[in-house]
Amino acid sequence: MSNPLIAIVGRPNVGKSTFFNKVVGRKVSITEDRPGVTRDRLYADAEWRGRVFSLVDTGGIELKSDDLMWKHIKKQAEVAIETAQVILFFVDGKEGLTTSDYDVADMLRRSKKPVILIVNKIDEYSEEKVFEFYSLGLGEPYPVSSEHGKGIGDVLDECVSYFEKNCGEEDDSLKIAVVGKPNAGKSSIVNRLLGFERSIVTDIAGTTRDAIDTKFSYEGKNYTIIDTAGIRKKAKVEDDVEYYSVMRAFDAVRRADVCLLVVDSTEGLTEQDTKIIGYVHEQGKPSVIVMNKWDLIEKDTNTINKFEDKLKEDLKFMDYFKSVYVSAKTGQRAEKIMKVAEEVYANAHTRIPTGTLNDLISDTVRANEPPSYNGRRLKVYYSSQVAVAPPTFVLFVNSCELMHFSYERFLENAIRKAFDFSGTPIKIVTREKKAD
Repeated sequence: MSNPLIAIVGRPNVGKSTFFNKVVGRKVSITEDRPGVTRDRLYADAEWRGRVFSLVDTGGIELKSDDLMWKHIKKQAEVAIETAQVILFFVDGKEGLTTSDYDVADMLRRSKKPVILIVNKIDEYSEEKVFEFYSLGLGEPYPVSSEHGKGIGDVLDECVSYFEKNCGEEDDSLKIAVVGKPNAGKSSIVNRLLGFERSIVTDIAGTTRDAIDTKFSYEGKNYTIIDTAGIRKKAKVEDDVEYYSVMRAFDAVRRADVCLLVVDSTEGLTEQDTKIIGYVHEQGKPSVIVMNKWDLIEKDTNTINKFEDKLKEDLKFMDYFKSVYVSAKTGQRAEKIMKVAEEVYANAHTRIPTGTLNDLISDTVRANEPPSYNGRRLKVYYSSQVAVAPPTFVLFVNSCELMHFSYERFLENAIRKAFDFSGTPIKIVTREKKAD
């Protein structure tokens, strides 16, 4: 059973994201003093009085706006409301009630869900400051100052009173981060995998600004998919909002079990794609290169081979890569993504028995001895796999200085030839051991 979900909703710029950050204890949601910054739903897990729950920060609702983005935001909030156990409705204690507040209150009453009315930006409480908010018909207002942390505990006490006992538990889902340049089709890939429109998809580059977690099941297994903001070159990160989006995309990579690296096939692998893929490689994450928009490529019998050869050329630093050629738009080969993601995850968790590994390394060294330096030659006494994700091998040697990079790469290739570690980096660590 998954964690109970609390949805934070309300007009733009009433302090929802500030409250969200206070509760989860880290800067997760973008907070900036201008409306419309939080455009997608954003999830995080939190705990209060021993109860674990998930919190979702939605985009601001403007029910009467004809603007395309606001319509999408309304849709996102509606999805959050549908799935939440408790709804926190935020209004602005300084600005007072607006027509939009009444519209949103009507929408929330129709949801038949428990709604807690939060009057935010009340730094010093007095009854007259909250009196007018009773007219929304949502019961007693809770005065809060999200910025100063006042009143948050009372709100959370009320929230957990709605939860059934023992409904929160540890998340055992496999986490998949979807990363890549803006407009490569990441959100379309996510929507194709989920089977419903969960992330905003428009033709505007950079629509997804936050890393958004969505839990789902596929063939009886639990997953969390993380749709991240497009990662641009640093020179193009024009404001703080974009900066935090890039930082959060990198954070998504760090906490993912598998990364889907979405590339626009019509552009091919760009310098920026290579940098993003390099970051995933450095973090030791198994990954799948998803060549998207394959429906737009003119093809003959050798087209995929040509693309694969180009990837091998551009990704020499991670020649273990696994790739799939798909179209999120038409669904072509999209079913392969989850299959290959599972494969690379399994490969990242492969363990080689110590005896088998020692036989392999000994045979490899005997067949191709390392070169000598100043009359000294590298000796490998013993080897052991000490970790998975990424698979990490420790070699006990006579001198770490004698392990040249090229020979280390030779040993890595020998391990990869004997065992399937495709799609995952592996690490080789040397430690000195005196000969007996």
